[in-house]
Amino acid sequence: MVKIGFIGAGTVGTAMAIRLSQTGYPVIAVHDLNPAAAKRLAEAVKGCRVLATAQEVADAADFVFITTADDFIPQVAAEVKWRPGQIVSHCSGAASTDVLEPARKLGARVGCIHPLQTFASIAQAVENLPGSTFAIEAEEPQFGVLKDMAIKLNGDWLELKAEDKALYHASACIACNYFYTLVQVTTNLWRN
Repeated sequence: MVKIGFIGAGTVGTAMAIRLSQTGYPVIAVHDLNPAAAKRLAEAVKGCRVLATAQEVADAADFVFITTADDFIPQVAAEVKWRPGQIVSHCSGAASTDVLEPARKLGARVGCIHPLQTFASIAQAVENLPGSTFAIEAEEPQFGVLKDMAIKLNGDWLELKAEDKALYHASACIACNYFYTLVQVTTNLWRN
């Protein structure tokens, strides 16, 4: 099985790392500009170690998730020296795989897997990730790898194309974020 690394240890990256590790994927490395976040992820995943740079993660792992804030994905993709055949994926609902073009140009296989879920905290994200629907944008063989991950996470999956991402993300925001707002407004009406 491929060795997995994470560049970015926020809520989604940490939840993905923990759950993938629990399903048998070897998550071996993490880097984050926030050392405490990287340490938290590494402590939650047996066999995972904190590395000093994003490049060190890419050098150690066969499959790298870039789980930084969306605005930093293109920067990471451009700064790291990827290997031919290496798998590089992000988890953004808004960005297409186009942001990974620098990795693709170096021969990496790129993709995106986005859990259609709202994550308020790491604990809640770890709990709710299984059973989520995962939107996947990738070409084969990367598509099959990401689809298998979604299935191992007890999730459903759907395939997206780059041109679908804007509409998908808008729909996801309405479904996930506005539902809470609607419940809050309804609750407030009943209180009055």
